[in-house]
Amino acid sequence: MKVKVLADILGANDRVAGENRRLFRDNGVFVINLMSAPGAGKTSLIEKTIQALGDTCRVGVIEGDIATAADAERIGRTGVPVVQINTGGACHLDGNMVRAALGEMDLSALDLLIVENVGNLVCPAEFNVGEDKKVMLLSVAEGDDKPLKYPLMFRESSALVINKTDLVEHTDFDMEKARRDSLSINPSLSIYPVSCRTGDGLGGWFGWLKEGVAGAS
Repeated sequence: MKVKVLADILGANDRVAGENRRLFRDNGVFVINLMSAPGAGKTSLIEKTIQALGDTCRVGVIEGDIATAADAERIGRTGVPVVQINTGGACHLDGNMVRAALGEMDLSALDLLIVENVGNLVCPAEFNVGEDKKVMLLSVAEGDDKPLKYPLMFRESSALVINKTDLVEHTDFDMEKARRDSLSINPSLSIYPVSCRTGDGLGGWFGWLKEGVAGAS
């Protein structure tokens, strides 16, 4: 019975996510679902992305958090449209939550929509929100063992951004091991080691986004 209930929940979510996806495609918007553990640097990555692409790409953001609007306020200071979703305890965003947030956004005025999911390495990968691509953000401070410990996140993602590379020399993080383990789970994964603090490596990430935006328009 528990398996049936879970299947019903995921099936209902997928139906709403499909409706979201049609809305995004009708408006030519490229949508990414950005996932990570808390503190990996999702909001910092979004800020850097807006700074780099904002002059040529119309960006909107949906912020997901259990509580507070701190990250949405940070993004709001960049001048892009942002909607905050507080889940009230839920560990992930789902199709219904994102569908409600879309009522506050003009999709026709966007080229790229970034959905910043709740910080969690398990649940977000299980729920589609209508995105074109899932993106996993891993920070070196978390350790290089995360791909094998949380394989679903890496299997479901199209791109992996490894943040805080400026801290590698101060940790035991093995970049090659992280790459190897990630690709053993998902051989088609695009991997971008970056430092949001220094800006190193961000050009490859920006290029990947630009390709997605061009393909959606």
